[in-house]
Amino acid sequence: MPFHIKTPSVMNPTIGDVYYTGGNRWTETYADRKVYANESDANADKATTVTKNGVTYTPKHFSNATVVSE
Repeated sequence: MPFHIKTPSVMNPTIGDVYYTGGNRWTETYADRKVYANESDANADKATTVTKNGVTYTPKHFSNATVVSE
């Protein structure tokens, strides 16, 4: 069963959900989403953290994201 990552749009909440395409990029187009063969790979990308100026945090897109089975 394939999986993908989605989250509510941070930039424009009226858009609704956006989908992860990889490389820290997101799209409104469902067909352009990155599809994962297993849930653990999707969860690994969802757990992305960034370290900046000695502070590690989860970017807002990923902190609100969910892994969805198709």
